Amino acid sequence: MPTLPVNQPASFLYNLPSMSNPPPANTSPTPLVEIHRSPNVLTFTLNNPDHGNEVTGPMFDAMLAELQSESSQPRARVLRIRANGKVFCTGRERAARDEQSVHAEVSRLIDFKRLVRTSSLISVAEVQGDAFGFGMGLAIVTDFPLVADTASLCFPEMTHGFAPAAIMAYLGEYALPRFAFPLVLFGQPFTPQKALEIGLISQVVPAANLSAEADKLIARIVQLDPGAARRCKEFFLTAQSNSFEKNCALAAEALTAGTLAALASKK
Repeated sequence: MPTLPVNQPASFLYNLPSMSNPPPANTSPTPLVEIHRSPNVLTFTLNNPDHGNEVTGPMFDAMLAELQSESSQPRARVLRIRANGKVFCTGRERAARDEQSVHAEVSRLIDFKRLVRTSSLISVAEVQGDAFGFGMGLAIVTDFPLVADTASLCFPEMTHGFAPAAIMAYLGEYALPRFAFPLVLFGQPFTPQKALEIGLISQVVPAANLSAEADKLIARIVQLDPGAARRCKEFFLTAQSNSFEKNCALAAEALTAGTLAALASKK
């Protein structure tokens, strides 16, 4: 199992049993997602490697609960998303069979990605292996997707007869349409270097160095002033959806509030 950053003690919060046969007596069930907290870092570790780290309904529910808790009462500074096994994530569970349950299922996955993106936590995806479909879409909405140079990336939904609407809802904000549309239309695998060139990820890292690079990035984030970091992310996201004139007005308000907060902290 990957290690957490140095000096970041963790406590185990969730242990979701796998969907395979019940374990023998006196043994612990295999966790499908491990959720750890330290003073500054909230870590989600996908642990469903026998099924390509596919994200199931209970996994979504557990992670959503933590993000919703952070929204109402911020405690951590960084959200770290990683996975055990050879792949990062090759999709999500499609268990629903009727219109109502299908809508609930897809709404849950969209809510999860929305919360990852809009959370006050600075998010880091540690993509150590292949990321397909939902897995790649999840990495993109984090603030810092770090991808191992050996990984294969793909949006394969169209090859299975699905238009990947959840991904297309935001893909054009990270890559120019001329680059992004062919990736979702044809569903062919592409390299981390290609993803970096068109703006989908932050960094391509030698696989052996990925965890250490994530540790260093998280350490830099934690050194920032907590309030300023939250305000920076909030304004950055807000500015993307506004006009220049609107952003100028908001900037005056934000700079005033930031200056007053900085002055107060020096008293």
